[in-house]
Amino acid sequence: MPTSDLPANPALAPGQLLYAATSNPGKLRDFQAAAQDHRLAITPLPGLAEIPPPAENEPTFAGNARLKAVYYSRFAPGQLVLADDSGLEVDALNGEPGVRSARYAADAGFADDPGTGMSTDQKNNTYLLTRLTSIPAGQRHARYRCVLALARDGVCLFTGEGSVEGEILTQPRGTGGFGYDPLFYVPTLGKTMAEIALATKHQISHRGKALRALLQSMETAALP
Repeated sequence: MPTSDLPANPALAPGQLLYAATSNPGKLRDFQAAAQDHRLAITPLPGLAEIPPPAENEPTFAGNARLKAVYYSRFAPGQLVLADDSGLEVDALNGEPGVRSARYAADAGFADDPGTGMSTDQKNNTYLLTRLTSIPAGQRHARYRCVLALARDGVCLFTGEGSVEGEILTQPRGTGGFGYDPLFYVPTLGKTMAEIALATKHQISHRGKALRALLQSMETAALP
């Protein structure tokens, strides 16, 4: 929902460019696929690698998304900057890893030895499985959640949220996607997020839903 004291809705013309405050190729791929339906262009914020990242110390996805959007928009005067915070919530783990999804294994000091040869995603997935060892199938309900924030010149303009429900498998399946996708099983599709086509993924994914919610929020605010 738009915040009551926000400035007027910035018009989004076909081909409108939004700068994304992320260099994560998986996130960019998801955002760009979803944006095509709305004839928008999403590209990484120029010079992002040289900008010191802010401390993502908010306790919620919404708080971190707003924080990042506001922060990075100050490096692109007059431009619309999109930032997200997203992650996995597992009910049996009281919502873990939540806002710490990207740093789940690192926070626990799991597989810290560089000699393991494991990527960050592999470490996070392996650590999640160890945390769920005693939790049987049928009790591994989880959701992906995403909050997007759009800012310009240091002011958060709009936010949108999306989620998708699923279950955590006992072993990974599929080679697509990223993050926890190989473990995140969507019962309605009979596949993991790493097994579905990108076109299907952006229709049902938390990021696709969050982008559509953000745009709907903007359209609603623009009505007379």
